[in-house]
Amino acid sequence: MNSENLVIAMAAHVAWLAFLYVALTVARAPAIWGIGRRPDGSNPLALYEPRISANLRNQFEWPTLFYVVCLLLLFSPTAVRPAHPWLAWFFIIGRIAHTCVQVLTSNVRLRGIILTVNFVAVLAMWTLLFVCIEN
Repeated sequence: MNSENLVIAMAAHVAWLAFLYVALTVARAPAIWGIGRRPDGSNPLALYEPRISANLRNQFEWPTLFYVVCLLLLFSPTAVRPAHPWLAWFFIIGRIAHTCVQVLTSNVRLRGIILTVNFVAVLAMWTLLFVCIEN
């Protein structure tokens, strides 16, 4: 695996964000445009809309540091270690899992575990980068 895999991982996250924006639009459609409203006028997706919206906000917090470390690695290809792309993909899979747990369940404990795993993956990417720069 090489640095191009970091670009693909970042692109995968961007694609996931696009999917979430589409999901949010669909969840808001009954309230905004009346499309898919129940006969009583209620939104059948009302439960999911705030969860998708909150998840989108989460996608721009810690992932920002993911993008920064990936960009630094792309500009310093000699610092890229085999673990970097693996950690990047681990992070992306974790972001998808985080969305599924946050949107589809109320399991805050599981969500916290997934966030911790995501945190550790990016922190490990940064640590490896610093170790490689020092050497």
